[in-house]
Amino acid sequence: MSDSDGPPHYDTIVVGLGAAGATAAATLANAGRRVLAIEAQPRVGGRVHTVALGDGVVELGAEWIVGTKNSRVFDVATQHNITIVPQDPTMLAYLSDGSPADTQLVGQLLLQVEAQGPSTPEAQGNFTTRKIMEEITKNHPHLLKDEDFISGLLQFLNLYINYLEGSSDWNDVTTGGDYEDLEGHRSVSWARHGYNTFFDIMLNTYNGGPGLPNLDIKLNKEVRVIRAPQHPTERVTVECGDGSTYEADNVIVTVSLGVLKDKYSSLFSPPLPENKQTAIEKISMGVLDKIMLQFDEVWWPLNVNRFGFIWKQEDSKKVPVSDHWVTKIIGAHRPVGSTNVLTLWTSGDIAKEVETLPEDQVKTKCVELLQRFMGNTLNITVPQPAAIIRSTWYSNPYIRGSYTYDNILTPHYPDARDWLARPLVDSSGAPRVLFAGEATSRRHFGTVHGAGETGHREAMRLVNKSYKN
Repeated sequence: MSDSDGPPHYDTIVVGLGAAGATAAATLANAGRRVLAIEAQPRVGGRVHTVALGDGVVELGAEWIVGTKNSRVFDVATQHNITIVPQDPTMLAYLSDGSPADTQLVGQLLLQVEAQGPSTPEAQGNFTTRKIMEEITKNHPHLLKDEDFISGLLQFLNLYINYLEGSSDWNDVTTGGDYEDLEGHRSVSWARHGYNTFFDIMLNTYNGGPGLPNLDIKLNKEVRVIRAPQHPTERVTVECGDGSTYEADNVIVTVSLGVLKDKYSSLFSPPLPENKQTAIEKISMGVLDKIMLQFDEVWWPLNVNRFGFIWKQEDSKKVPVSDHWVTKIIGAHRPVGSTNVLTLWTSGDIAKEVETLPEDQVKTKCVELLQRFMGNTLNITVPQPAAIIRSTWYSNPYIRGSYTYDNILTPHYPDARDWLARPLVDSSGAPRVLFAGEATSRRHFGTVHGAGETGHREAMRLVNKSYKN
């Protein structure tokens, strides 16, 4: 429709085109609704971002399909005959003095991280430390004399929790959350297709598809204010930073919790209800970043997929304060989509710090780190990378983090995610502003499939006119 035809009439405006937004927009468009999707970034995908690197592609954001049973993401891939690849979590562990660690022992102790939590919620770090020490005392008592190893091991496990949650410290995480794993393999990769393929399929652009006729998409357009009327005959108004304004019967807001934390006081008119504000403030937004190094030749072992770095206390103390962030990198892994790339992981406050550092500095220190742990063990000199790509999820003003996790406040606010998900209704009880995104999922937060579920949930609320909160 050209501008001369006048503004189109939209049934629904979807704000944000990540997994939740794309699912909501596609569901509504396929149901015959006229939909406008507005995305602040120059691309579709949100916290999914596939880029070319090395001899294939890598994922700057979401890496895997996490579980295969009752997964909207897995089902989309298999229904379209996409070749997806399970990646086994094989690991080699290394010590900071350049010697190999007892990988079998480390693997056994890692299982304690997944132990069922206590009946009374507590900080994850306290619980896991207790379980680890019980396991060592019972089955590996000789380790009790090696305080340096135990200290390094506990720090490694702390980083592992932070890697899973995006947290800064494992004692920021509660054992009393409601998260549920899906059944099936938990590390399935889109491989050389890339996770962006999920969005191509959802929006009907896969293999040159024409898109969805009922869906208009506007990129590079930041929403500034969403005005929700109380009168049933008035329409919701969405005002953008470039001065453009759009109207619809309702709006589905799918922006990240990080953006809501930054913008909720100015983004909504009238202001959000108190319980929704409380949810935004109390739920934690984690940060998980990647440093991806491309090498001209593969120099690392090909029979394993992950490499864990365990610092000896005496080695860690010798690292200058300005470089201490390198001691918080849990290790490296081989992405499935590119054979000559290694990914290093940072999380929480350290990830935020690394985002601000010069690229050359990060590359130099990461090569030194790989040399310390892997090069000396393998008796090689780690070469200089041919290229480096970093994710900057916290610095991105349209994301402001990676995904949410259940913090130690969660047991005191067990319904916070439900508060966040509850629609804003007009005087007749009809939903005008609806909320989707992984943060609004009580059991599958932090995942692409969880985000997709919430987008479908809110779309079907409108399709079925199911206005119950």
